[in-house]
Amino acid sequence: MTQKTVTPLSGAAPYLGGKRNLAERIIERMEAIPHTCYGEPFIGMGGVFFRRSQIPQCEVINDYSNEVINFFRVIQRHYRALLDELRFTLAGRRTFHTFLNTPLDGMTDVQRAARFYYLQHNGYCGKPGSTSFAIDRHGHSRFNIRQLRIHIERLHERLSSVTIENLHYSEFIDRYDAADTLFYLDPPYYGCENDYGKDLFSRDDFTRLAEQLGRIAGAFILSLNDKPEVREIFAAFDIEAVTTTYGIGRSQAFEELLISNRRLECRQPKML
Repeated sequence: MTQKTVTPLSGAAPYLGGKRNLAERIIERMEAIPHTCYGEPFIGMGGVFFRRSQIPQCEVINDYSNEVINFFRVIQRHYRALLDELRFTLAGRRTFHTFLNTPLDGMTDVQRAARFYYLQHNGYCGKPGSTSFAIDRHGHSRFNIRQLRIHIERLHERLSSVTIENLHYSEFIDRYDAADTLFYLDPPYYGCENDYGKDLFSRDDFTRLAEQLGRIAGAFILSLNDKPEVREIFAAFDIEAVTTTYGIGRSQAFEELLISNRRLECRQPKML
């Protein structure tokens, strides 16, 4: 199946649970699965999506968070207005709390996207809704729009032909499932269901998701933390344990699982 080559990018903004250190392993396995449509039900900030270099003719991204999807739609259609909105914004605790405490009611879509983008860059660990201003004693300002401008422009170009949805994950999967579709799923970690917002995903959703994935015609790759409960819920599928690193300050090694209804193939095992 014909694939187009694009320039890989980093994720759109810092985001809790981003797959920077695991993306290469995941993408390698994706490339071994033929597909003409690619979909992500839980796009987040696109830590895997934007790092891909081979893409099919159809790409669809989705998230249940209104703020995430509003941000991507503004990047896709109104990125110059977003840059103008952020043009004179500097990193600082006072500015951070001003954005944090500004109600969404009455804001334009561009203003909401600017608020979201700023808070993701300056909030602790990229956690959505974080009320803690993050500091870096060993680096430059966490928010410099001159440096971020080029990345925003490249994100705009990359998203030019991408369909953006704002659906519940189960509706998204049903709508785009087909024999030639590949889904990549990156839901909240087991035990961390509320990290991205209350009532967006529940503990019971893991079981519902496993049941739905067992019925689809297309292929999927799912990444989750390695827990006995996860292995039990998704026992019907191919499960591969991988070691990766993440953490705040000093990185630590952790075991994660790559789960699929296809046999996962890789060139050679390696530590990330």
